[in-house]
Amino acid sequence: MSDPLIVGWAHTKFGKSEAPDTLALMAEVARPALDHAGLPPDAVDGIFVGVYNNGFSRQDFQGALVAMGTPELAGVPFMRTENACATGSAALYAAADFIASGRGKVALVIGAEKMSATPGDQVGDILLSASYVPEEGEIPGGFAGVFGRITESYFQRHGDRSEELAMIAAKNHENGMRNPYAHMQKPFDLAFCNTISDKNPRVAGPLRRTDCSLVSDGAAALVLAAPELAADLQRAIRFRARAQAGDLLALSRRDPIAFDGPHRAWAAALEQAGLGITDLSLVETHDCFTTAEMIEYEAMGLAPRGQGWRVIRDGVTRFDGALPVNPSGGLKSRGHPIGATGVSQHVMVAMQLAGDAGAMQVPGASLGGVFNMGGAAVASYCSILERVK
Repeated sequence: MSDPLIVGWAHTKFGKSEAPDTLALMAEVARPALDHAGLPPDAVDGIFVGVYNNGFSRQDFQGALVAMGTPELAGVPFMRTENACATGSAALYAAADFIASGRGKVALVIGAEKMSATPGDQVGDILLSASYVPEEGEIPGGFAGVFGRITESYFQRHGDRSEELAMIAAKNHENGMRNPYAHMQKPFDLAFCNTISDKNPRVAGPLRRTDCSLVSDGAAALVLAAPELAADLQRAIRFRARAQAGDLLALSRRDPIAFDGPHRAWAAALEQAGLGITDLSLVETHDCFTTAEMIEYEAMGLAPRGQGWRVIRDGVTRFDGALPVNPSGGLKSRGHPIGATGVSQHVMVAMQLAGDAGAMQVPGASLGGVFNMGGAAVASYCSILERVK
């Protein structure tokens, strides 16, 4: 049993899309991803769709929508996954298992979400369903309120790190300027991100607007192929490792700033790959809030617990640093259409390894890490990708 290889991809621009729904968004990437892979629709053995929905649209049964938008795929078996903000990675890993098990040779993976048509207060309520609702469902500020409390806990133990959070935000906005797919292509410098103002108000706890990811529409797709088939295709990116870890949903039953699940996912992936974190050329990580990226520095092993803030202050994760993190702009600037995010992150790293990342290309990129997280460090997925050809 061996993992498949990534042989093609496609990506819409993230932001407020004119596409009316996920059906249209998925149609924008399905055929282009197959064309990029050099495979016809009749080569696809399985379709794997990641869409969170849970109120963004009355239409569900989202896996069935792919063939509605791309009729050439009618009759192909399909399934839909949901794992909060890690929904896209859940679809990707299900597809990889499908091929590794020998049940198929080619899988089409699509992540999508249409969020901008939903009123803001409803978006907050929908996203809070990814928390433990009996205890956390009434937190003011939606999921930003959840991370506001996490941020407060971190500051209580390790000092006020608002400036370091602003440094992460400014870094990711600077990176997003290089990414044509990014939702927010505007430079916000450290002074702006670190100052409460009418344009950058406080959102929840210590978090300002610039500390929070965006409400976005978008879709991304990957084509996976069995090794024997990938050998005849133009490009191939392999999983040097892929690992998944879980944790308890309720914050009251664990240390909210420990990020134990992310720690375990990163440790397992690096062990599988036989690598250390500094062996990687770049990382795309889940910065739903700047606090998440800061604590994820600790989870990936760049700093001891409680010292993630030192990583950005030392410039390690800047585009020109020792380990660029989120050269695409991350969720903060690229955008965060929930179901699309995990697939998008893998596309961004695949582009880097193929040397096709354009202005956001990290020179000499050979190994890339992806970390995608569902909920407040509840569902953690970590992939390490490497170019084969």
